[in-house]
Amino acid sequence: MPRSPSSPAFWRSPLRGPWFTSVLGVVLLVGITVLFVTGLLSYAAYNPDLSPVNDQTPDKGLLGFYLFAWPTDPSWLYRLTQGTHVTLGITLIPVLLAKLWSVVPKLFALPPARSLAHALERLSLLLLVGGGLFEFTTGVLNVQLDYVFPGSFYPLHFYGAWVFFAAFLAHAALKTPAALRNLRRELPAKESELISPDPAEPTVSRRGALGVVGGGSLLLFGTTAGRGFDGPLRETALLAPHGGPEPGSGPGAFQINKTAAAVGIDDRETSEDAWRLVVGGNGRTVRLDRAALLRLPLHSAALPIACVEGWSTSDQWWRGVRLRDLAALVGYDADTAPDVLVESLQRHGAFRRSALRDNQVRDPRSLLALFVNGADLTPDHGYPARVIVPAAPGVLNTKWVARLTFGDL
Repeated sequence: MPRSPSSPAFWRSPLRGPWFTSVLGVVLLVGITVLFVTGLLSYAAYNPDLSPVNDQTPDKGLLGFYLFAWPTDPSWLYRLTQGTHVTLGITLIPVLLAKLWSVVPKLFALPPARSLAHALERLSLLLLVGGGLFEFTTGVLNVQLDYVFPGSFYPLHFYGAWVFFAAFLAHAALKTPAALRNLRRELPAKESELISPDPAEPTVSRRGALGVVGGGSLLLFGTTAGRGFDGPLRETALLAPHGGPEPGSGPGAFQINKTAAAVGIDDRETSEDAWRLVVGGNGRTVRLDRAALLRLPLHSAALPIACVEGWSTSDQWWRGVRLRDLAALVGYDADTAPDVLVESLQRHGAFRRSALRDNQVRDPRSLLALFVNGADLTPDHGYPARVIVPAAPGVLNTKWVARLTFGDL
């Protein structure tokens, strides 16, 4: 006879059971906790409390309690934390889907609330499932550079993460003790509501099903992780943007997100005759053409670029003028150089302006770069000048720089 999804007999898979669900749950308990922590670090790396130009998340209030001045050491810090965040998130997708499949009968169970406590549990489950699907979906879309959100990715993902993790903590507090007992097989499995009263014939064991889930996660890891590392591992990163071999050859053959043409940078405004860097602050203004910049002391630094989508370049050799030396042109001592507002020739889009904290300005590796790998910057890499700062997210390494304004922001 036809059955509805609210009937336990509707779900006949013999794989569902407390042990199977508990194994997946424990993996997610660890993995999602790491995801949440690295996500908070990613948000802190933008220095969102420094200036409104860095903060795409208004009215964060108490949710920003943990923010701190993002360090510049080690130079690969953001590359590590965000690479871990994105790669782990993608790797956990098969585990999350398997976990949702394993508990799907509970989502349709009737009545929807047998008591106040049961109603609160169902509400937390709704927020958990909805929040998890939202966070993973928006994260994957962002990694794939598909900006199809009904708003900015940053506030959507930030607020969604807090809602999801709050529900996740509540669920973990309720279910972890039972999950651990299930793993030790201390609870009678036949009493679980996850087991079908009329199971179909098994075609694979529960351990075999876990092997399939683990194999899917390993496949995603192997075809994603390499884009955050140097060397041959990058060749295996086939399922994500900026994976695979380096694009082209030559000094400028490394990954970018936005080309000069895509953001409307005109060659006429970057020519040596037209382009000028305006340095302001302390009540002074200095205008420098590229020739004047080349007469200043030049320094080199080997630094990667790492972006929120989880990809990063290998270390590139940058050469240019230290930001703290530019601050000195308008009267600031190099050791006490303040924050700086960086403005690009780019007229539209997010982060055409960005703010850098004083510790970033003072770092001797923080440059207004004019060269990369022994050659002039290419237009796509920010010619005639771009900022490069150790451990900063890629969008704060502003390209096509037109103005630097030093001072309190």
